[in-house]
Amino acid sequence: MIHSSTQESVTTIELGREAKRNALDEEMVEGLTAAFDAAVAGGTRAIVLTGRGSVFCAGADLSGPVYDRDFLDRLIALLKQIEATPIPVIAALNGPAMGAGLQLAMAADLRVMAPGALIAIPAAKIGVAVDEWTIRRLVSLVGAGPAAGVLIGCEAIDAERAAALGFANRIGDLAQAREWASAIAALAPLTLQHYKLVLNGDGARDEAPAERVEAMMRAWLSEDLQEGKAARAEKRLPVYHGR
Repeated sequence: MIHSSTQESVTTIELGREAKRNALDEEMVEGLTAAFDAAVAGGTRAIVLTGRGSVFCAGADLSGPVYDRDFLDRLIALLKQIEATPIPVIAALNGPAMGAGLQLAMAADLRVMAPGALIAIPAAKIGVAVDEWTIRRLVSLVGAGPAAGVLIGCEAIDAERAAALGFANRIGDLAQAREWASAIAALAPLTLQHYKLVLNGDGARDEAPAERVEAMMRAWLSEDLQEGKAARAEKRLPVYHGR
């Protein structure tokens, strides 16, 4: 479900689970981990991450392991791996990037969004909570006010607004993302490695205070989460009670 191809010094990694809107499960996460390892080991100078079909990534597969702690740990490890990849990573958002899909895009260094793409984190609709890194990185990329709208208001941000906010570096398609990656691949690698380290030092990876970790875990261990799961299975709106 993960497809890699290399042309000259640029490797394109594609999420290929179109029937599930490229939603992430264990196999997808393992495949992405292996694909990034192989690209770096093969000496590529830039990576473009994109999705096949009309969706970049719909998030974690809600019918699969999204509520499993082992899956979440693997997903977090993948995000850290992408962020720490010693070469530039461009996320080419060919369509919506939701939840974990947005996390993938935020772990990349640069983002190119197709005109019809959008980003969102609808976690509050299903009773889960995203981690400290996701919140802090989103604030870094779009600003505190828009980030609050995405997280608390469950608002989506379209490509035009994402570009205006600075989340999207460019509006364009996969071909344009690859063209940009090719130009970047010709630049001085050690300079780019230094820039990546500094740019990623935005505090998003700082250890979260214990009370905030506890608050996140209260959501994951709550009755509300179970209500969100049940409502999805029964195809109805959830009724949350804050417990």
